[in-house]
Amino acid sequence: MPENGAQRPQGLLQATLGHILDETVVRFGDREAIVYVDRDFRLTYRQFADLVDGLARGLMALGIDRGEKVAVWATNIPYWVALQFATAKIGAVLLTVNTNYRRDELAYLLRQSEAENLFLIDGYQDIDYLATVYELLPQLRTQPRGHLSSARFPRLKRVFFLGQEKHRGMYTIPEVMALAPMTDTESYRRRQAELDCHDVVNMQYTSGTTGFPKGVMLTHANIANNGYWVTENQRFTEADRLCLPVPLFHCFGCVMGVLGAVTHGATLVILEKFDPVQVMASIEAEGCTALYGVPTMFIALLEHKLFAKFDFSSLRTGIMAGSPCPVKVMQAVIERLHMTEITICYGLTEASPVITQTLPGDDLRRRTETVGRPLPHVEVRIVDPETGEELPPGRQGEVCCRGYSVMKGYYNMPEATAAAVDADGWLHSGDLGVMDADGYLSITGRHKDMIIRGGENIYPREIEEFLFALEGVADVQVVGVPSAKYGEEVGAFIIPKPGADLTAEDVHDFCRGRISRYKIPTHVVFVDRYPLTASGKVQKYKLQEMSRSLIAPAVQEERSS
Repeated sequence: MPENGAQRPQGLLQATLGHILDETVVRFGDREAIVYVDRDFRLTYRQFADLVDGLARGLMALGIDRGEKVAVWATNIPYWVALQFATAKIGAVLLTVNTNYRRDELAYLLRQSEAENLFLIDGYQDIDYLATVYELLPQLRTQPRGHLSSARFPRLKRVFFLGQEKHRGMYTIPEVMALAPMTDTESYRRRQAELDCHDVVNMQYTSGTTGFPKGVMLTHANIANNGYWVTENQRFTEADRLCLPVPLFHCFGCVMGVLGAVTHGATLVILEKFDPVQVMASIEAEGCTALYGVPTMFIALLEHKLFAKFDFSSLRTGIMAGSPCPVKVMQAVIERLHMTEITICYGLTEASPVITQTLPGDDLRRRTETVGRPLPHVEVRIVDPETGEELPPGRQGEVCCRGYSVMKGYYNMPEATAAAVDADGWLHSGDLGVMDADGYLSITGRHKDMIIRGGENIYPREIEEFLFALEGVADVQVVGVPSAKYGEEVGAFIIPKPGADLTAEDVHDFCRGRISRYKIPTHVVFVDRYPLTASGKVQKYKLQEMSRSLIAPAVQEERSS
């Protein structure tokens, strides 16, 4: 039970993220909210709320208005979480940017979203964020801050650096915080009073079920309730401490992780990026009771040479999501990591994101062969993909859901929204599944040809369109290729132009630095023709069958390594 003895709500939360944080401060203000073990960074809920309010008032002073998009291109640094709530408190929309994005992907996102503001760090891995932004926005070097004028990105007004260092044309965080007194308390309160829990508060870019990346518009009510119920199903209380090594730019991090913890007054033990040793050290040092990750993360822990040197006895629960969990991995997580109450989640960004979840009491079979039952207040049904007819238990069809969690829509894409959410409010996932008589869902395949690599959604058409620009490519088809490590990898089947002397290395060189590393085809196959239907359509399933034989040696080598 909560410390104050209050009953938890069994209905839906009807509050903005700002109000939810304020209520958590009243109940658990002196409890730790955020911890980073690697830098001994600790904030109680009261201290965190003060940081959020200072940042929010500074952003208001700079003129950021209700409904403006605030893009954040950064790893899991402390200011990322603060921005999540600061933007919510002033009615702005947090626009999450994949840390793996390269120049062309960032340019597409900024243009399509019509973002007015961009926050960034210096870089990640081999990607220089600062150099990328100056390449896209050379005007930053000459124009006054806050008055950016770019023909390529006409809506973009301001750029911020998430740190102390000064960079030409960008505001720093200390400068934003110093402006907070310019927004008086009454104006700040009035802005918050104007907001509604059904306002859009978050936008995340996903390939969805079809087409190029789309901005999924999520409301306060969408994500606050989803985060609440996901952790409620894990029996969270204010005493729980969640180790969170998954990216905040995904719903896994910022909804299931951050909002799940904040709605229960639990502590977030955040890692800036996934590192097995840091994860293990954080769990032991902080007595974490929960851990989130995709299967490859759990495997990396279990197989690490230092695993035996750490104490995991504090762990109780957590979430494994993103791709199916092998039985042996689940057994090892329960026995060696002590996560006896670990749960499995299934969903998609358009559903805020979780649709179904197993419960702590579910047996091993249900935690490995199914993805659980629908969350409270979420309806799930299986329909015939061709007719839309609802199917009985045991029949395979497309998974659809309806309820509070369904997105408001895709930004500036009404036709794509209508294709994803039907007139009766059912979101069509594009996934094939079977529901048993007890309501447990098993995912059996995909109606669409999405590739899922280690939890990252990749839509083939996006890569196909990109590779068409490579000199010498006459046609290209992209499919998912089996991978023991990631579940799937990207495979590209290319028909070269007559006389073209293309190699796989040419394809890789063309991709490097321009699209995310995880989207670059691992396997490149050159062919003379594609298998076609009678009507001339490419039979991608036959390309996938070809990949199993053509690429089998590489996949077999991966499995044995």
